[in-house]
Parts: sequence; structure tokens; C-alpha cells
Amino acid sequence: MTSIDRRSLLIAAGAVALSGPARAQGGWNTRAPLPWPVQEIYAAVWNGRIVTAGGLVGRPGGQPLHVEDRVGLYDPAADAWSEGPALPQRRHHPMMIGDDALGLFAVGGYGVSPAGEWTGMREVWRLDGETWVRAASLPEPQGEAVGLAHGGRLHLVGGRSPAGAANGGWTDQADVATHRVLDPSVGGWHEARPAPTARNSAAGAVLNGALWVAGGRTVRGGGTGQLDRYDPGEDRWDTLAPIPRSTAAGQQVGGGLAMLAVGGKLVAFGGEWFAPGGGGVFRETWIYDPATDAWTAGPDMKTPRHGLAAAAVRDTVYAIAGGAVVSGGQAVGTVEALRL
Repeated sequence: MTSIDRRSLLIAAGAVALSGPARAQGGWNTRAPLPWPVQEIYAAVWNGRIVTAGGLVGRPGGQPLHVEDRVGLYDPAADAWSEGPALPQRRHHPMMIGDDALGLFAVGGYGVSPAGEWTGMREVWRLDGETWVRAASLPEPQGEAVGLAHGGRLHLVGGRSPAGAANGGWTDQADVATHRVLDPSVGGWHEARPAPTARNSAAGAVLNGALWVAGGRTVRGGGTGQLDRYDPGEDRWDTLAPIPRSTAAGQQVGGGLAMLAVGGKLVAFGGEWFAPGGGGVFRETWIYDPATDAWTAGPDMKTPRHGLAAAAVRDTVYAIAGGAVVSGGQAVGTVEALRL
């Protein structure tokens, strides 16, 4: 993919089978929608509820992006949403990380400043009761990253950081392979082994004591299905079987997808691709078995989306909100669930 102006794309209204094992049984079912449409969000499971925060909605005609500070709380048992304490500032792409021992965190992302709507941010907030409080800030801004909790630590992998002194537009940022780790009991962030590839808008999950990062894209190379596994004990990355291409779209599943771990497997879905004059959104679901290092096709989402949040509660996967067309033309609040 050639270099793109992300802001222009965001305000433009956009209009598989595999050989091998059979597709997973069942399909996606519609659940109560998030009360407001939004995309470019992430989710965490915290105290039995799914939490998502911030995000954006593109506006036509060159108007400024609408950036959210609202926090949505979903109760899977009741299939109902409520609103939690708003973020201290509006953010899109804030990484949500939840851990029973550490707490609930909103990390980095982009804010709105006089410099622009894609100002990379360093702030990290932790929810304390009904109030978001400051935690250890990032050494530098980092957005469109993968955030995971494991072993009493937070990990932030890849994404985009300012390429120079400018920090306000999407083109001011550059893809990074940066891997930072925070032990809240000790203090600040420290550097771990960088990811094998600098890329943004990937997805991640924790499985079998390892961190897994899949998909994403680079500005010039487009989507990548690359799957990387990080061993925290050895500070080592290994690259495994990539997510397959979409035969329906003829494109590589990559940027803006979601992924999580359920039942000893990885489940990845959604994402978008860009092409001259447009692009599209993926509806495929892919299921990875670490025992065989192979992906198989699962049921397609009813509503293809990118920039969506994902969470798993017990044996059920949730796909939350996102953009129903490539770029920022149609944010939705749609929620679908897949039981595995």
C-alpha cells in the first residue's frame, strides 16, 4: 500500500473456505448494541463485565473527527450495557487492559490538541473505584498498539509513535516494533525485546503462558497476516503460521482486526484493507490451533467490521462496535457473539 493520508480516509464514507478441517459449528448471534456508534476501540474484561472506552466517529466534509470519552460496561449475563466513569480526556485508540490483580487500565492512544486530531499520547490511567487516576506514563506516545496483561505486568507492543518533532496528524506517526513492559508494583515502563516487525493495528491475546500478536499493517506494505509469539521467560519472539488471505476479497487479512484466546485456541476476525479508490472490510473468522500451527475458517460475522473491540467471557467471543465500511464512514454499535 502506498503512503496514505489517514485523516482523509477516515472522513470518507466507504461504501473462505480452506482445505483441511471443517468450519467451526454454529455462528454469530446478535446481542444488545453499544448505545452509541463508535470505532477504533479496544476492550478488556474486568469484574465480570466487558469494558470499552473512547473511540471516534468520522465526519464528512472535512469536519473535525468526533472523539469520545465515554466508557461502556457490558454485562454478558444480562445482555445489557451501562455507562461507566468517562475518561479524563477524549481518546481514540486507547488500549484497554484488564487484570484481576492489577486493575483496569487505559493506555496511550490519540487525543485532540491544537496540533491535530492524531496527537499521540503518553498518559496511562487506572480505574480506582469511580475515578480514573494517573499511572506511570509511557516514555513516548504510542497508539494503534497491542496491549496485554500477563504475569503481573502490562505489555504494549508495536503500533505507531511520532517520527519526529511533529505530533498531531496521522502522517506525523511512524510504525514501530517497540515492546514496553510495566510492573505497577515497581514503577515505570522498561523495554523488552522488540516485536519482529514494525506494524500498527494488529491484535493480541495471551495463551499458554505466551503473548500472541497477529495481523496488523504497515503504511507502505498494507495488511499482514503475520503471527508472532512472545515467551516472557526467555524474552524471545517466534514467528508462526500467518492468518490466511481472504479468498472472498482477494486480500490479506491484516489491519484493524480483533483477536482473543478461547478454549486453548486463538480466534481472529474482522479488519479492513485499502485499495485505489476504496477498499473493504473483512467478515471472516479464523481459528488458530497452537498444537498444529494451523488456521481454520470459522463462521463469518453477520456484520463485517474493522476497528472493533473484542472480548471473551468463558466460552463466548464478543465482537463490539467498529466501522462497517473501510475507513471512518460508518461507525456502528453492533454487538455479535460467537459461542465456541
